[in-house]
Amino acid sequence: MNYTLHQLRIFTKVCDFQSITKAAEAMFLTQPAVSIQLKKLQDEFEIPLTEIIGRKLYVTDFGQKVRALAEEILGAVDQIEEATDEYKGILTGNIRIASASTGKYVIPYFLTGFMRKYPGVNIAIDVTNKTRVVESLQDNTVDFAMVSVIPNNLNLECLPLIPNELYLVSSSDYPGLPKRMTPKKLSDHTLIFREEGSATRAAMENYLKQNDVVVKRSMQLVSNEAVKQGVRAGLGLSVMPLIGIRTELELKNIQSIPVKGLPIITQWNLAHSRGKELSPASNALVQYIQDHKTQISERHFS
Repeated sequence: MNYTLHQLRIFTKVCDFQSITKAAEAMFLTQPAVSIQLKKLQDEFEIPLTEIIGRKLYVTDFGQKVRALAEEILGAVDQIEEATDEYKGILTGNIRIASASTGKYVIPYFLTGFMRKYPGVNIAIDVTNKTRVVESLQDNTVDFAMVSVIPNNLNLECLPLIPNELYLVSSSDYPGLPKRMTPKKLSDHTLIFREEGSATRAAMENYLKQNDVVVKRSMQLVSNEAVKQGVRAGLGLSVMPLIGIRTELELKNIQSIPVKGLPIITQWNLAHSRGKELSPASNALVQYIQDHKTQISERHFS
């Protein structure tokens, strides 16, 4: 067997995306380069690693077995490299963070100083919805998750960061708003929801249910940015996290509407599975945030 570590890394990435094109983009390689290395790896085995059905790539059962072993090998190699750097007094390594979509307004501020202090550490952030963040924790494909709602079915260690406040909002020139909004009056307006699996959507639906609000007209948009633009355009009302609309509020493009039961306040947390053995880089990140979170919060989120 003459396959290389580089080929194994490419193969695991192709398995992750089930796509040569997306794997190439993620690894900053050309599609032909990935295809060539994947073919060289396949040439080392008599049994197919992947198969194409209807122009879609699938990983075979044998390929899944090779993938699992490859991930163990690559993990051990990363540990060797980190141990070598540690003995040389250099902190290096890779940190993977899955973030709920609104968390993208928070987590960068807690990473900037850390990355300046430890330039040898690489951090990858996957911004998605709550459901996929939880799946990443369950599958142990990330080191940390940025969440505002702690899943009940997971045993997690959580590092609190800042509050997450959800308000009812509309465009500043939205027509037909009553002088005093009540939960029942929300039924008279189009309500804009995030997609299924979003923690913000779950909080909004729970609020409406608790207040017996009948939703007569609604829209669904797939990202916080899309909801924000829909609200700003006057399409309807929505419950949104304050952290994502600060600029629009300051510019008076969007207004907050006082209503009973809002804001909903949760907490942004950097979480990892309890019992997970954190790498030196991950431990350093936890320590850095613990030491600096008050200063970061006051500077950027007060």
